[in-house]
Amino acid sequence: MFRVIYTAALWLGLFVAPAVAQAVNDEALLNKRPQKLLSAYGLFDDGPAQLPATGVIRYDLQVPLFTDYAEKYRFVYLPAGQSAAFDTTEVFNFPIGSVLVKTFAYPADLRSPENDVRLLETRLLIHQQDGWNAWTYVWDDEQKDAVLKVAGKVVPLDFVDIDGLPRSINYIVPNKNQCKGCHTFDRALTPIGPKARNLNKVFTYDGENKNQLSFWQDAGILNELPPLDQIQPLPLVDDDGAPINDRARAYLDINCAHCHRREGPGSTSGLFLTYGEENPVAWGYKKRPVAAGRGSGGLTYDIAPGNAEQSILYYRMHSTDPGIMMPEVGRTLVHKEGLELIRDWINQLD
Repeated sequence: MFRVIYTAALWLGLFVAPAVAQAVNDEALLNKRPQKLLSAYGLFDDGPAQLPATGVIRYDLQVPLFTDYAEKYRFVYLPAGQSAAFDTTEVFNFPIGSVLVKTFAYPADLRSPENDVRLLETRLLIHQQDGWNAWTYVWDDEQKDAVLKVAGKVVPLDFVDIDGLPRSINYIVPNKNQCKGCHTFDRALTPIGPKARNLNKVFTYDGENKNQLSFWQDAGILNELPPLDQIQPLPLVDDDGAPINDRARAYLDINCAHCHRREGPGSTSGLFLTYGEENPVAWGYKKRPVAAGRGSGGLTYDIAPGNAEQSILYYRMHSTDPGIMMPEVGRTLVHKEGLELIRDWINQLD
């Protein structure tokens, strides 16, 4: 198995660059035809080490989407002199020429995420003249560059999980249509993660801990930022000190609500899982499914209060059958910790 050893810079979010800094290729980002190699965009000074070029800023999410326990490294780039407009509930309004970068990687042992890491794919969401466009690049065996894969790819992968058990999976790199299946808002391709509630957290920049939203504003890539105490961050899903209802709703918000919302592909289900949804029936409480197929498992309610085992939501999260499981793409494994959170949440509902 081919792997790469990372320096501390990657894990601390430092802006460490080689002697000759790389310039981002704005022309390539705006070209409707994607580049064959990831390096052609100039987004990294050192791609294999995931060290960003000047103007490319690393960031993190308060609650990330689950993807078979992959590590994810996120970056954002806006053209010089441009900034994104703040939005209270939705993804920020990024200017044309912006790109969101997300690299998926696996350490040999999930208990040591900083060691012996293999890069698998890097996804680009580029805001072009006609809207957002999505391209996926798969890293070569030598870990030197990533190659465009419009049709996706299946990558056999071995690693040791957080319980110390060996795992073997077929990691699925999505094709372009699968990207559209999740990244859709009002029938238009859109980002999912960079929302105020998911970015309002501390991250390390140049060795200093700073609030990400404040840093973005100071860097000139975000405007109209209100006082931070007016922005409710999502609770950490593993924070036992936070209310379980808030943690469960936060988990569903990032993992499910990009489809299950009124403006999403799953709107016909009537199940709306955004964090701010106030109607209990809309987020599944004693809600009957619109269609009773295999996905319902013969169960009556999306959420049966006090009984996770009789809840369709829990049943579909517990499955790896492609005709049953939810989310439909992005995983081949059951997220043990996420499933336990949703189970405990449902079981304590009255």
